[in-house]
Amino acid sequence: MIIDHARLLAFASRIVAAGGSSPAEAAIVAEHLVEANLRGHDSHGVGMLVAYVRDFEGGTLKANQAPEVVSDTGTISVWDAHAGYGQVVARKAVEWAIGAAREHGVAVNGLRNAHHIGRVGTYGEIAAREGMVALHFVNVASGPPGVAPFRGREGRFLTNPVCIAIPGTASNEPILLDFATSRVALGKVRVAYNAKKPMLDGALLDHTGKPTINPAVMYTQPRGVVLPFGEHKGSGLALVCELLAGAIVGSSSVTTMTPPERGIINGMLTIVIDPARLSTRDAMLAEIDAMIAWVKSAAPADPDLPVLVAGEPERIARAERLARGIEIDGETWSQLSAIAERYQIKVDR
Repeated sequence: MIIDHARLLAFASRIVAAGGSSPAEAAIVAEHLVEANLRGHDSHGVGMLVAYVRDFEGGTLKANQAPEVVSDTGTISVWDAHAGYGQVVARKAVEWAIGAAREHGVAVNGLRNAHHIGRVGTYGEIAAREGMVALHFVNVASGPPGVAPFRGREGRFLTNPVCIAIPGTASNEPILLDFATSRVALGKVRVAYNAKKPMLDGALLDHTGKPTINPAVMYTQPRGVVLPFGEHKGSGLALVCELLAGAIVGSSSVTTMTPPERGIINGMLTIVIDPARLSTRDAMLAEIDAMIAWVKSAAPADPDLPVLVAGEPERIARAERLARGIEIDGETWSQLSAIAERYQIKVDR
């Protein structure tokens, strides 16, 4: 099913509002989700509303939750979201860090116990648009872990994403590196499962430890696992994210003691740097342009696939989906339609 992004935005906003969110909160959450769809990351798009409704109905997602400022030294702050919408609280945390970095040169925010913060690249984009460098490390505490460590066949992590953003120039858009430390995001497995499509090779193991391309292994018992990307590299980064955004920030971590009924909980460590404190602006921008040009001058391995830098695939997807609409698989649309019927929400196609 192909749906115009504006109609999907209105539909998503009404579903979020059904959970008691204010119009402003519903708009922020819906915009974040639809923007993920536009950027080609359906794993973090409106399909997540199924989990959000489950959580606000179960009381593990709190509408209109203001964060508690646990501490604030001016350059370092710690906030506790108390299971409020991550898209709202994480945005506020990053905006605080941008303001503090503009004043002091660098700022650090530790965000605890936010409900799912969504596509982390959104926060990097916000910082980069303000001329800032941003680093985000995120952990996920959400029931049984589904990502195996290096050489393992049992889950010990979740997808634990990393995002690094570097400001753009007059000639180039910002560099936005945003990736899960697993081979694929669990949401991408969900999308493949709902669409009845196979996963790519090298992403999944079944419960016996055998490689498989069947996404159903993540939705049956005994459960399979998603592998880390790059073997020991992704596994190492997943552990670091767990420690930085969990143990060090003081947020929930994935352990055998994590209650499976708590809903989707993220911790995030954000570091925002004003690059003007490190180099002259003109020299920095010239070097960014020169480096991007150098990378993109490489001869492509496939003449039909040009060399891209981080952030370009999302911009290409966004232009295409704005023009032709957003594709929603039948199973996801059926789930959303059932929610709409339960809450008497009009479905515009």
